[in-house]
Amino acid sequence: QVQLEESGGGLVQAGGSLRLSCVASGQLSVAYAVGWFRQAPGKDREFVAAINWSNGRTSYAESVKGRFSISGDSAKNTVYLLVNSLNPEDTAVYYCASREGFTLPRLDTLYRNWGRGTQVTVSS
Repeated sequence: QVQLEESGGGLVQAGGSLRLSCVASGQLSVAYAVGWFRQAPGKDREFVAAINWSNGRTSYAESVKGRFSISGDSAKNTVYLLVNSLNPEDTAVYYCASREGFTLPRLDTLYRNWGRGTQVTVSS
């Protein structure tokens, strides 16, 4: 089973950037997909982005397309989420999750392994 740990969150002013990291303790095989989700206070958890570990194919939520970028480093067993042009609506706990398979679903219940999350707070 893969264990995931996020880091890189923090407090940033509107317009700023952060790089979130998700380190996997187990080996991510080529048949894995890794996704980033976020949950703001009082709201449901929502899909942000996902990457296919075998071919690097990516998927983004419309709300972050063009501002966020997901990438993977197989040598470090790490998936990154670069978040740019942040606004207060991006404030949330950001989670990474993994699943076996080649598709990139946006439904959180289809992901099996989850990290504990990292807080991102954007001030106006």
